Amino acid sequence: MASSAQNGNWQHTIRDLSRNGTGILVLILALLGMLILPLPPFLLDLFFTFNIALSLVVLFAVIYVQRPMDFSAFPSVLLIATLLRLALNVASTRVVLIEGHNGPGAAGQVIESFGHFIIGGNFAVGIVVFMILVIINFMVVTKGAGRVSEVTARFTLDAMPGKQMAIDADLNAGVLTQEEARKRREDVRIESDFYGAMDGASKFVKGDAIAGILILFINLIGGMIIGVLQHDLSAGTAAEYYVLLSIGDGLVAQIPALLLSIAVAIIVTRISRSGTMSEQVVGQMFDNSKVLYLSGVILLLIGIIPGMPHLVFLLLGGACMGGGWLIDQKALQPEVVSEGGAAAAGAGGAAAGAAAAKAPTEVQWEDVTQQDVIGLEVGYRLIPLVDRNQGGELVGRITGVRKKLSKDLGFLVQSVHIRDNLDMPPTGYRLLVLGDVVAQGEIQPGMDLAINPGQVHGTLRGLPTRDPAFGMEALWIEPALRDQAQSLGYTVVDTGTVIATHLSQVIRQHAHELLGHEEVQQLLDRLAQSDPRLVENLVPKQLPLSVVVRVLQNLLREGVSIRSLRLIAESLAEQAPRTKNPDELLEGVRIALGRMIVQEINGLDEEMPVMVLDPELEQILLNSIRGGAGSVGLEPGLAERMQQGLADYARRQEALGQPAVLLVSPGIRSWISRFIRRSIPSLAVLSYNEVPDNKQVRLVTSLGPQGRLTQSG
Repeated sequence: MASSAQNGNWQHTIRDLSRNGTGILVLILALLGMLILPLPPFLLDLFFTFNIALSLVVLFAVIYVQRPMDFSAFPSVLLIATLLRLALNVASTRVVLIEGHNGPGAAGQVIESFGHFIIGGNFAVGIVVFMILVIINFMVVTKGAGRVSEVTARFTLDAMPGKQMAIDADLNAGVLTQEEARKRREDVRIESDFYGAMDGASKFVKGDAIAGILILFINLIGGMIIGVLQHDLSAGTAAEYYVLLSIGDGLVAQIPALLLSIAVAIIVTRISRSGTMSEQVVGQMFDNSKVLYLSGVILLLIGIIPGMPHLVFLLLGGACMGGGWLIDQKALQPEVVSEGGAAAAGAGGAAAGAAAAKAPTEVQWEDVTQQDVIGLEVGYRLIPLVDRNQGGELVGRITGVRKKLSKDLGFLVQSVHIRDNLDMPPTGYRLLVLGDVVAQGEIQPGMDLAINPGQVHGTLRGLPTRDPAFGMEALWIEPALRDQAQSLGYTVVDTGTVIATHLSQVIRQHAHELLGHEEVQQLLDRLAQSDPRLVENLVPKQLPLSVVVRVLQNLLREGVSIRSLRLIAESLAEQAPRTKNPDELLEGVRIALGRMIVQEINGLDEEMPVMVLDPELEQILLNSIRGGAGSVGLEPGLAERMQQGLADYARRQEALGQPAVLLVSPGIRSWISRFIRRSIPSLAVLSYNEVPDNKQVRLVTSLGPQGRLTQSG
């Protein structure tokens, strides 16, 4: 009990010293004391040992730190360690010059032991070894680390404004909260300060290496003069004493200096990525078995050359070949990954077989299969596309698609679960939403897809097909024909891009199905961090969560992003006292989002071309809605003529490269939007109230009751 209490008191004392800065003050006073006061040999041994231990601790901390910025105190630690080493050099020089005539042990056992161990009875060897260490430290490690620090600091400072602008853009777009943006700005500031400090701290290391050389010659020459002239030692005896003391003192200082220089070089050459140095090196150097196979073959070939040391080369060559084989075996093990991952070849079948072999004794809830929100099933010939171990890049592209869509749609798109399906065609794939197949396609591995955008000139050899995402005419071509196809006007993409584009299109079409209560609650929780009063008053005081979910789903169904969640919540809060109907709330929210909706359709152009309905036709639709309680019962011929006229207008605008916009009264906007949603998805339906005041409208044509388009003069 007493020991535990004593340890607790020591820890409490250390924490107090670190908080109020007393510990640093004591250390600086101790360094000044070493420079002024003579130290006995025992204290020199203690401080030299502590210096070596400190260098080892710093080196290992650098190796195992996750990111360079996580060790932001490193420049200060480097300065303190350098000052400690220089103070010890001054203290040891004083002892060597004053007590050196008494023998090699006059400056402590550490210096004597290092001198005997390195010199080994030969002074010339000791001087050569010391000079080699100094050259390695000064010319190689320190100089390279200083250059890297300088360049990294320059580029980091140059990139700082761009990073700040990117954070502001993400904050304005609603991707980041205020707290997340503040943390990212702090990370950017710490990164710039860190590399700027490292640029200066590397100069300390360089100066320390130069000081080590000068101190060695001062000890050696000064000691010889003092020993011969003041203490009447012979030249041989003085050389024996002072050379050993000088070399030992220099080595005791240079070894910690070399360790710190290595630590500086490691931390400035590391990439700012999460993970220890060991994880990064092993994961990047030994991830590909071909590297070890090729190295092993070359070592084996060298090993069989006559005159070479066969044993060592053959042994290391065999070890490299064995390491490559182990990497291949690990890659063949079944692996199930959701979110940007896929099972290895045959993993799905193996897992199914194992599950069937292990028959449960009783049916439980765990046996009920949970449907994946988004799924991708591929035939066995497409497995290399989704298997990282076989060089597949589709997984990374799917992650990029999810990130892009999450920003555009305004909520986090769920993970895509990828699995192989042996019942499918070998080159086929299927896209699933909530367990149901919503799209499928077939691709040709090893070939590129040349898509005809409608403006190609010339013929191209290939297999005719259609783009699975948009149904455009296309050809499967050999990769060697890519340049020719692009010169003819084709848009050429690889197989991974075909699937990723198709997946992106499917997610956009079914975004309203991906947004559920849990996702909406998370969006509201994030909004509550910046505007807690708004969320608190909205849900559940004014509107139940289910109504908010329905409104957001309807926005996504109509192709409107929900990233401006604050505007949406404010509009719902204003309308909630008047109505709880999701359809009526939707129209009010669209008015609040009018500027964003119009900008998505027409960009930043001041003028927007639109189509309107003839007043007679619009009145017919309004009367039908009022008499049908929100549903329109149109005469079939009129409905067909309307749809044909709207389709003709949309095709004409698409041919002109302009947006197709239908501007109608607020009372019929919702019905017409549902009326043409499936048949004419490129036609945007807006109400008069949704057009912002600063946007000019140019009437292009109008649609009459007979389905005729009347051009505007």
